[in-house]
Amino acid sequence: MRYSEDVIEEVRMKNDIVDVISGYVKLQKKGSSYFGLCPFHNEKSPSFSVSPGKQMYYCFGCGAGGNVITFIMEYENYSFGEALKLLADRAGIVLPKQEMSQEEKQQEDSKKRLLEVNKLAANYFYYQLKHPQGQDGYAYLKKRQLTDETILHFGLGFANKTSDDLYRYLKNKGYEDSFLKESGLVTIEERGGHDKFWNRVMFPIMDVNNRVIGFGGRVMGDGMPKYLNSPETRLFDKSRNLFGLNFARTSREKYLLICEGYMDVIALHQAGFTQAVASLGTAFTPQHAVLLKRYTTQVILTYDSDEAGTKAALRAIPILREAGISIKVLNMKPYKDPDEFIKNLGAEEFSRRIAQAKNSFLYEIDVLKSRYSLEDPEQKTQFYQETAKKLLIFSEALERDNYIQAVSREHFIPYEDLKRLVNQFGSRLGIQDSYRAFGRIKENGSGAGDRFAVQQEDKNTTGREAGKKGRGKNEKEEKTRQPQRLLLTWLIERPSLFAKIEGIISAEDFVEPLYHQVAEMVFAGHKAGEIKPAGILNHFINDEEEYREVAALFNASLKESLNNEEQKKAFSETVRKVKKNSLDWAGRNARDIQEFQRIIREQAALGSLHISLD
Repeated sequence: MRYSEDVIEEVRMKNDIVDVISGYVKLQKKGSSYFGLCPFHNEKSPSFSVSPGKQMYYCFGCGAGGNVITFIMEYENYSFGEALKLLADRAGIVLPKQEMSQEEKQQEDSKKRLLEVNKLAANYFYYQLKHPQGQDGYAYLKKRQLTDETILHFGLGFANKTSDDLYRYLKNKGYEDSFLKESGLVTIEERGGHDKFWNRVMFPIMDVNNRVIGFGGRVMGDGMPKYLNSPETRLFDKSRNLFGLNFARTSREKYLLICEGYMDVIALHQAGFTQAVASLGTAFTPQHAVLLKRYTTQVILTYDSDEAGTKAALRAIPILREAGISIKVLNMKPYKDPDEFIKNLGAEEFSRRIAQAKNSFLYEIDVLKSRYSLEDPEQKTQFYQETAKKLLIFSEALERDNYIQAVSREHFIPYEDLKRLVNQFGSRLGIQDSYRAFGRIKENGSGAGDRFAVQQEDKNTTGREAGKKGRGKNEKEEKTRQPQRLLLTWLIERPSLFAKIEGIISAEDFVEPLYHQVAEMVFAGHKAGEIKPAGILNHFINDEEEYREVAALFNASLKESLNNEEQKKAFSETVRKVKKNSLDWAGRNARDIQEFQRIIREQAALGSLHISLD
């Protein structure tokens, strides 16, 4: 399903990017642009720029960039269609109806019905909670010290003791058995249908856009299982969703708290810690980490302080670390979980514990240490050895040395001895083996030896030579790309330069495929009287890598460009390089001798090419 370029451009042009982004990020005007803290990575000084002239944003820190549509897609985790609809509604534009294939229409209709029936079920559960039949569930929530405001905020409810209440209610609403079975709310058997949840306090599970996609239920009494989640459906995948993220993603805090259960999240939100989330009855997954990375680069684990909670933390830490998220671990002793801690020591003490949360690697070493009796020389040696092996996960020599120092201080291990032991294990295992042993090797991990402090034997010479050849090829390609990239940025920033290159450079001279596409649109825009960077970027929305590179073209900093003789000479040389690259490419693809001879003549004329910028 695709809207026309005219429709997309109309929606973009009627949503001023400064107005839209100001609703998400505090912006301050500096010169012709606005600056603020980037919402896509953690930073202390503003490097996030919004240009009203270009109708684009760009972060000079992390490279995130785009137009108003891509901002909504990235910030809200929306698809292109969802972002376009939000902006169209904001501008009062009625989007034309799109023709869908029969399969697309069926999938869209099914998804809408599932969202509809889940919302209906959530309302039904909430209604039951507030009436006599739900008094057991309501009493349970009040015993857990939840306010009516919190109950409403999270939409908590109750599934009645009668095992087919919801089934009969939804049947009366016109839903057929086959669909109700697909929804995960009902089990259909030969003898009839019955509810998936009954005699349970209900926790609606919402996606980041506040749509109910599933449920969790806590049984009343001693029934099993204690907690039950919806089965996976077209809407609900517990390995890709987090309870409370719909609220936590808008928190002003720069970090998120990760808990184990619904009640921990709810108790923390009620106490003012609105950045709390929890996995949905499953172990923390790489998909959870990817989801979190969209909203933060820092997390604090607030798992239970018992053995199970410790194991869960140790499983989650490497997953989060691999995703590039900084992790700390909160100490809740003498209490088991955040809910219990808040009830006994209060929010202020919990804030203090957050400030004291421990670096995740040092936490791992603490847990490792607890498994050994350091009074026994053999076990003490084993602890030192295992600690040294774990330190090999840090590939950067400086970072690894910082951790060696920290572990040495905390555990009274002589620094030089520990460093020597780390290097010994690194040499013994070899770079690649040690990386594999500790789960840190990358499939394309070329150059790992350069980043690692341990010296390698001559056996690696062959690998290094091969690496040099690969780098040589990449460097040669970059030499042809860089002038094209720079010239495009100059032309975008200073349209007056088109007159200086007229008859010398055209869009055809940009032989790099991506830059050629952009050049065609830039030259066409100049000819029409206006270059629209944000409109050009629309063409690359479906390819994240391309759209980031094009965004960078429109946001390169050239404030000092062409203001002195040296820079003017650099511009002239860049034009010459672009033309030479173009002629070289044309020569390799010449169709006949006459064309080849023409190219030779043009190449010879390059030596006398002079471009005056005065």
